[in-house]
Amino acid sequence: MAQVEVNGGLVVYEFVGPHEGEVVVLTPGGRFGKDFPGVRPLAEALAEGGKRVLLWDRPNCGASDVQLFGRSESHMRAETLGLVLAELGVDRVVALGGSGGARDMIIFTLMWPELVSRLGVWSIVGGTFSSMSLASVYVLDELRTVRRNGIEGILELGGRAGGWDDLVRANPRNRDRLLALGGEEFERVMTRWLDAYVPKPNEPIPGVAAHEFEAIKVPTLIVRGGRRDFDHPARTSFDVHALIAGSRLIEPPWPEDAWERAQAKRDAGQGSIFDPWLLAAPVLLDFMAGEEAGVVTTVPWN
Repeated sequence: MAQVEVNGGLVVYEFVGPHEGEVVVLTPGGRFGKDFPGVRPLAEALAEGGKRVLLWDRPNCGASDVQLFGRSESHMRAETLGLVLAELGVDRVVALGGSGGARDMIIFTLMWPELVSRLGVWSIVGGTFSSMSLASVYVLDELRTVRRNGIEGILELGGRAGGWDDLVRANPRNRDRLLALGGEEFERVMTRWLDAYVPKPNEPIPGVAAHEFEAIKVPTLIVRGGRRDFDHPARTSFDVHALIAGSRLIEPPWPEDAWERAQAKRDAGQGSIFDPWLLAAPVLLDFMAGEEAGVVTTVPWN
């Protein structure tokens, strides 16, 4: 298990694909690590297309060390990725991400523009329902728990994949890191991170103001959200497309109700919410090999 230390914490990573291939960072959503079902098949398909795919356990995901700092959790991860790439001697990447990983990669592109050659995102979170849903899943339980039971309560907080108890089991160092941080600081950071999820009219995605998107100058591919995907609304994909000059917005390479189907299969123990992502491999490879920004795809909308 390869790892690198940045900002006083260890980040677990691996490369998939030929050493000489163009480096592609693939970032999943939630607090899910690189080995969460559905992520590796897409990485392997991109590797078969000649890419060298960097899979990484973002801080607070998988086996990496927990980290709590920054304007939002996504800003913390974006800062971390830039430092990881510097340690690995990688000076240029294609940034790809879905769901929360889309937000992470958008912010990474804003924070480290010199490192990004292309940006590709799908299943983007935005709008009132999905933003408030994330606040409930990733912040509000934490605040209730730490205020009631202190940092010791956080060590046992689970009930979902990627819970803090999972992070401690996957990486025993995380127990001492959280205890050293303490309940007061944990609460302070979570309160700050909560603000990103409070819906604001000038923020199309959590924690990123509309005017910030003007700084994205690289070729950008955006996959339209599903019509009934309330977690990753279609409107948000249109908003992001409108704000990134020259970006391409395309029809999803999976069925219109892929997210809903994947959730049902997960709940039945028959698959992962990220299984449909594999279907994006051909269009992502074409994007990385093809047209520059400035060509806008017209998207049918019935």
